[in-house]
Parts: sequence; structure tokens; C-alpha cells
Amino acid sequence: MSDAEQLSALIGEIYDAALDPALWPQVLPKSAQFVGGHAAALFYKNAASKSGDVAYDCGIDPYYRQLYFDKYIKLDPLTVGHFFAEVEQPVAVADIMSYDEFLETRAYQEWGRPQGLVDVLNVALDKTATSAAMYCVFRHARDGRVDDQMRRRMRLIVPHMRRAVLIGNVIDLKTAEADGFADTIDGISAGMFMVDASARIVHANASGHAMLAQGSPLRAVGGKLAPNDASAEQGLDEVYAMAERGDAAVGVKGIAIPLMALDGERYVAHVLPLTSGARRRAGGTYAATAAVFVHKAALDAPSPQEVIGKLYKLTPTELRVLLAVVEVGGASEVAEALGIAESTVRTHLLRLFAKTGAKRQADLVKLVASYTNPLVR
Repeated sequence: MSDAEQLSALIGEIYDAALDPALWPQVLPKSAQFVGGHAAALFYKNAASKSGDVAYDCGIDPYYRQLYFDKYIKLDPLTVGHFFAEVEQPVAVADIMSYDEFLETRAYQEWGRPQGLVDVLNVALDKTATSAAMYCVFRHARDGRVDDQMRRRMRLIVPHMRRAVLIGNVIDLKTAEADGFADTIDGISAGMFMVDASARIVHANASGHAMLAQGSPLRAVGGKLAPNDASAEQGLDEVYAMAERGDAAVGVKGIAIPLMALDGERYVAHVLPLTSGARRRAGGTYAATAAVFVHKAALDAPSPQEVIGKLYKLTPTELRVLLAVVEVGGASEVAEALGIAESTVRTHLLRLFAKTGAKRQADLVKLVASYTNPLVR
């Protein structure tokens, strides 16, 4: 199978997994192989609580999977970097910190090295102020560190992974078999519309009909689905037309199209092609090329940590040390908590003093408090 054929088949399976999450354990090994890695995972992290969980993974021993979330997520030097990165931007170790410094960390010494893992390419599929939904592919020692080819291949599948995960979260079902797709999603809270290539509505669930009755954020015009915003209408129409040509044709279009209701409420639309894979059965029943999911948009606000990092031009590692100073105290305690050398902590502290204008660690604590607690000024 050529690279193009392999990519096309993989994209189709990724979209099938949006409707049937039980397919993810089959999809992830294929995605890791295509990207050029040893193992892969779909998971989430919460930077505030330093917690997280894995939804699906492959290639990681269950013992080490549990150990990571029990212990090493708190020591992972890459976590803060995930919240600096833009959604869909592949991030490897070298993008966050010195690789030599990474090799000194407890997270690598005690978790990565025993498994033979030497690097990881992470992508944020969705972010809030405190958490991120992530897709990652691990690199084994036999394959070497993340290279340009791995980044290029990751970029080819990430938009499709993001669309599938976002739609899966909207549907929030254990399984939605393609044969009973329309019946299954009638009860979900998000509006769902099945449309043909010309945007003609061929089916809508109860929430979708309610939106059309209100005429906001979408309405039916001559039987076609039309958002209130003309620019959004153009974007959606392009996706419907491309969906008729197959999964790969859709590309990065229609992943999260912003919509505005008449009352100013913000919504977002996700488009899933129905012309390939197991989804073809659902689309064929209604002569539909795409399913459109519409729901209220979450509040999009940067975290205080992200604001501090960008304002003072801190590197992810410097921000990580700054936050650790606030939580645990002096250089020796920070070194123990982060799993790095005390001399490394002191080097980063000097850089933090220079960038923030602080004279001592107490000033750094006060600086962070001023952004996280509005009563501290």
C-alpha cells in the first residue's frame, strides 16, 4: 500500500471511530505506525491539578500507563509546554527544553528510559484554560528522536484526529452503530443535521429542529441549512461539497466553524463526512454527504499560567520552575519535585529574576499570586 493509500484508509478509520469509540484501539496502532512511532495515546491533562487520564492507548505497558498518572504526570517536564502550544501544533521534547536536560529528569530516568522511549510528539486537539485533550506518538530508541518526517506525517492526520475527537465528545456515546446512526443521536443535546452536497437538510434531530424553529444560530432557507453568519455559510458549503469526494478531501476545513446566534451566544459546528467507511451506510440511507453537529461554544480564556508565560517571555521550563517555586518552596525542594538537578533549578531562577524583575523567590510567589488571585496586588 502506498503512503497516499495508507493515509486515505487511516483517515477513514479515524472518522469511523468518531461514531464507534470501540474502534480507537484498532486505529491508534495504525496511526503510530503511519507517523513513525512505537506507541500512541489519546489522553487529557489538567495543568492546575497536575492530573489526567488516558482514553485509549497502544504500545504502553499497563503498569507504566498507571504509574504515569499516579506519579510521573506531576514530574513530567513537558506538561507546561502543552499549554503554550497552539492547537494542532506538533510539539516534541526539543521544542520545550534542552534534550540533555530532559535526560536528567526523573520522568525520563524512571519512566521513559526503562521502556526504551527517547522522545514523544504531542499535539493538543482541544484546550481550555486549565486542561488539554492530547494525542501523542512515542518514539523508541531504535527509531531515534522525533525528526522532520515524523512531524510532517503527524500534521497530515492531526486535523482528522481532532475532528473525530471533538465530534466524539459531542456525541458522548459508547457506540453509535452506523446503521442506526440517525436514531441513536436523536437524543443528544447538540443539534445534528444530515445534509447533502448542496446543504439540503435530509434529516435533523430534536435539538436541530429546535434550532431551526428559533432561526438561530442556524435556519432553513429553501430546505437548505444556513447559518446567520454569511462567512460561516461559505465555509460550511465548501465542506459539504468536499465531503462528497471522500474523507481526505475534507482536510482541515469544517473542524470547528464558529457560529453566532441572534442573541450573541457563541456556537461551534463540526462536520463529519458520511461518504466513506462504515459511515457510508448512514449517509446512504438519507442520501447525505455530511453530518453537522452544532453546540454552544465553551468560554475561551487563557489560563493565568499562560498569561504569565507570554507576558514575561518565559520558556516552558522556566514557567515550570516558577510554578514549582510557588507550590513547594526552595531550590532543593523544587529540584526534588521536578526531578532535575538543583543546579539546573538555580540557573532557571536566575533567568526568572532577570525576566520578571523579581529580587527573591518571595517576589516570584507574589507575582504569580497577583495573576491567580484578583485580591492580591
